[in-house]
Amino acid sequence: MESVPSALMGPSGSPSVLEIAFTEATEGADQDDEVTVRLLDAAYEQFCRMGIKRSTMADVARRAGVSRITVYRRFATKEKLVEQVVRREFRRYFDRFIVDIQDAETVADRVVLGFVSSLRVIRHNRLIGGLMAAEPDAVVPSMTGDGGRTLAVVRQFLASRLRREQRAGNVSDEVDVNLVAEMMVRVCASFLVIPSQVIDLDDDEQMHAVARQFLVPMLGPPHTPHA
Repeated sequence: MESVPSALMGPSGSPSVLEIAFTEATEGADQDDEVTVRLLDAAYEQFCRMGIKRSTMADVARRAGVSRITVYRRFATKEKLVEQVVRREFRRYFDRFIVDIQDAETVADRVVLGFVSSLRVIRHNRLIGGLMAAEPDAVVPSMTGDGGRTLAVVRQFLASRLRREQRAGNVSDEVDVNLVAEMMVRVCASFLVIPSQVIDLDDDEQMHAVARQFLVPMLGPPHTPHA
């Protein structure tokens, strides 16, 4: 296994790693056993330090303090190991998003916090963000060259959150949440794959202002329930 895209997208016709991570985040995932967690932690550290292409199963075994046979018993191939590590990071992304917005008082605040949180979590993730910086030729195609599957999963996640807001009466029923989610996700994706010379992505205050000016209006005027 020498490329990230296949790990992110999965075999043709099967759910992508991102799709599985989304399901696990929303429905819950079985807890990994102690040895598996140890191996995933070791692989994560190895990939962060050396990159996926330059890392071997033997490297992971040494870092975990186990034999190569133990690694292969849990993960038949390097591709399977990479898939599990990447899936866990995206599951953490979805979990982090939910935590970051839960204390916001209004739907506008949740949109702003979600936008800033998403960019921060992905860009500063040692594995995903590090790969985007060090191996963009491997990661970017997985986001843009998979027929829209990666973006569709994130859109599905965001649309599900916006539907909750509709059911709670915070967003008008007339708002097309799928379209709004699509536009918001594409804005986020563009910042991730194309560096900006106008906006400092590390300036949270500036990013909050951008989200409030351009993303919040997509929800339409503040929704007032009928008397």
